[in-house]
Amino acid sequence: MEFSNYLRNVCIIAHVDHGKTTLVDFLLRQAGTFKQHQVMEERVMDSMDLERERGITILAKNTSVRVGDTKINIVDTPGHADFGGEVERIMGMVDGALLLVDAAEGPLPQTRFVLQKALSQGLKIILVINKVDRPDARIAEVVNHAFDLFIDLGATESQASFPIVYACARQGWCTLDLEELPDLLSGQKKNTLKPLFDEILRDIPPPAVNLGAGYQMLVSNLSYSDYVGRLAIGKIYSGSVKKNQRIFRRGVDEAGQLKTESFIISQLYTYEGLKQVEVGELFAGDIGVLAGNESVEIGDTLVSSEDQKTLPRIYVEKPTLGMIFSVNTAPLAGKEGEAIQSRKLRDRLVREVRQNVALRLEETQTNDQFRVLGRGELQFAILIEQMRREGFEFMIGKPTVLYKADENGTRLEPMERAVLDMPEAAVGDVTHMFQSRKGILSKYEGGSGHGSQRVRLEFEIPTRGLLGMRSRYLTVTRGEGLFSTILLGYGPHKGELPHRTTGALISDRSGETVEYGLLGLEDRGILFLGPGMPVYEGMIIGEHNKENDLNVNPCKEKKLTNIRAAHAELLVTLSGIRKMSLEQCIEWIDEDEWIEVTPKSVRLRKKVLPQNLRSVKRQERID
Repeated sequence: MEFSNYLRNVCIIAHVDHGKTTLVDFLLRQAGTFKQHQVMEERVMDSMDLERERGITILAKNTSVRVGDTKINIVDTPGHADFGGEVERIMGMVDGALLLVDAAEGPLPQTRFVLQKALSQGLKIILVINKVDRPDARIAEVVNHAFDLFIDLGATESQASFPIVYACARQGWCTLDLEELPDLLSGQKKNTLKPLFDEILRDIPPPAVNLGAGYQMLVSNLSYSDYVGRLAIGKIYSGSVKKNQRIFRRGVDEAGQLKTESFIISQLYTYEGLKQVEVGELFAGDIGVLAGNESVEIGDTLVSSEDQKTLPRIYVEKPTLGMIFSVNTAPLAGKEGEAIQSRKLRDRLVREVRQNVALRLEETQTNDQFRVLGRGELQFAILIEQMRREGFEFMIGKPTVLYKADENGTRLEPMERAVLDMPEAAVGDVTHMFQSRKGILSKYEGGSGHGSQRVRLEFEIPTRGLLGMRSRYLTVTRGEGLFSTILLGYGPHKGELPHRTTGALISDRSGETVEYGLLGLEDRGILFLGPGMPVYEGMIIGEHNKENDLNVNPCKEKKLTNIRAAHAELLVTLSGIRKMSLEQCIEWIDEDEWIEVTPKSVRLRKKVLPQNLRSVKRQERID
């Protein structure tokens, strides 16, 4: 019997926070991947520090489990819309997908996005209704919504007749029988994830491959080893390959022209649990890891002979946002990290773009500035956070939307569907907030009329209108709102949108902030800095109450005299400082401002530092 018959390649897809990584934890545990005495941390697949801190999956990752004689390769994918590029390129590696849907929330925008990609690749889907232990679970309704979504996305007859598994991933059990749920939830009956394993073996087909043909592999992911260099990860479509064999890489050069080069394989690995295990030979159908070429990129085809055809390259949907990355030119450059030159900044961004196919890099007319194109604010924020943790210092500008024009020259802009789940009391404020950003309400569900205190709204809104909206939405809903978006496509330009209606409080000199000086500025606006912080001319220290900018002196010290009055020495302290996170800064800045990012600080500044060279009037400084 062929080797590939003992293989199953599966990815786990879902909306953000529907339990993908937790389910993989228990699949690994129950398949015996970890020894009895071995300590296993939670969300073991979220290996990046940023993934653990934020509780989201950012990069797609591979693992495998063994069930009897069969090896199941599992790919855990991100659920956030900004990392959709990770999901798109993984689909070609697998033959089936587990679609996780929350038993209370039901299908959400990213569920639709990932399912659409899976159906278009012809993958066989197993629907997993997760979190059935939630008190607000509405299982029958969610199954109906999921079926409607399959039909809406044009699923074939075989895809629409999907098996359904009811699971509680955090307790590590599932069932195919809805009638068993009450006993399982009450603890009268025990179960494991064995029904899900059985369903994967029964329903997901083994990879369709040709072992007799020449070796052919599509590179879908990259990794790096300190010992053997760059690692190419992908599914082997045909043939087999051995260590020390000479093979050919079919890629493209910087001009987009086809390029072929030969190299010798230095190492071969396959996945066993969470480890890469060294092997002497890889066969068709398996997901393999290969070393020996430092220039291999995502989308390349690796073949054993020059006359073999190239597999279709991986392409993902085009970016909708752009952001300028610049060398740090602020007076405090190099004090807290490595003040890098433009060459080093460009090399770092090129390396990121090679590994993340959803990002693009463009040169600008200025030598020390580069434009990165991507999907969303969160994707940019993750890249910036990774770079500052690597010790880089640099500056970033305000994200801008990428426009298009149709045949008639009409200006088009990206439109998104925002799905909002919130307490009913916040509906009025949220609706007003989204409509002021040109959002059109397309759906209203739930509310006290349906016996629920929560409401789900759907808006069609320009991508521009969503910039800076997430934190404002969470404030209005007091942290209880759920917010998710998905790109709909391009539509006619919606006209001008209000951004920040306030100006900035700007330091007019270099020095250190003094509490006495800041106290005198409190009634002028909201401060971002406390006392004892270094500042320079042109650095933003707060938000002005009015729409124009205001140059101020935060370093002003109290005049010392030998005269004392009884009431003069009363203790006066600053009433409050707004600590700005990286995401809040990205949302806040205007076109004439930079964010200065260092390993220790995130500062705001004007592009033009000297106060006598810039206007304080909003219209003049932005035009």
